[in-house]
Amino acid sequence: MLIMRFLLLLAVLAIGGSVILWLLTGNPRYKSWAWKAFRGAVVVLFVFLALFAIERVLTPLG
Repeated sequence: MLIMRFLLLLAVLAIGGSVILWLLTGNPRYKSWAWKAFRGAVVVLFVFLALFAIERVLTPLG
């Protein structure tokens, strides 16, 4: 769980930093990078939640 928190922090910092750089410079490359980082973070989150769901289903009741 600590690793997920660390990855979440890194994703927030990367996305926030890219948006701030885009606002300061107007360079669309930063906005594109922020969008890609956001999509990657969402994919990782869904994979993590899917692993929790699979674990829940495969764990014996009892």
